[in-house]
Amino acid sequence: MATPVSRLLWRLSVVLAILGLLVASYLTWSHFSSTNVLCAEGGGCDTVRQSPFSEIMGIPVAAIGLVGYLAILGVLVLERTSPALASYGPLVIFGFSLIGTLYSAYLTYLELFVILAICPYCVASAVIMTLLFILAVFRLLQTFDAEQD
Repeated sequence: MATPVSRLLWRLSVVLAILGLLVASYLTWSHFSSTNVLCAEGGGCDTVRQSPFSEIMGIPVAAIGLVGYLAILGVLVLERTSPALASYGPLVIFGFSLIGTLYSAYLTYLELFVILAICPYCVASAVIMTLLFILAVFRLLQTFDAEQD
């Protein structure tokens, strides 16, 4: 049975996944259209987008993030209808968001120490993914607590 706290954590996770999806969609569109990213004066958006680290084997990192956010959102939505995902969804989201957070930390390192430019959208995505991870930890702990009862 869902508690008010578990419902709140789920809703916050959905909102964050949608925000992440919007950021990643914009960056993916910018990459494929070769359009300059709307960025504050002196921002490093295009420097980061045009760096060799913006792709993995020809696939834009932003598109990988887009798929990641879609996967998280998909699992969250399906948790409401699939008995298997109702049980294992929090664990799946924990795994996805852990990978996303670790990779975001690596990309942030690259921005700060290799590329020497900061993309605010990338930072926003990293923060969103980290918040999703934190919520996933709490949701997973709630799942374990519910199994103990």
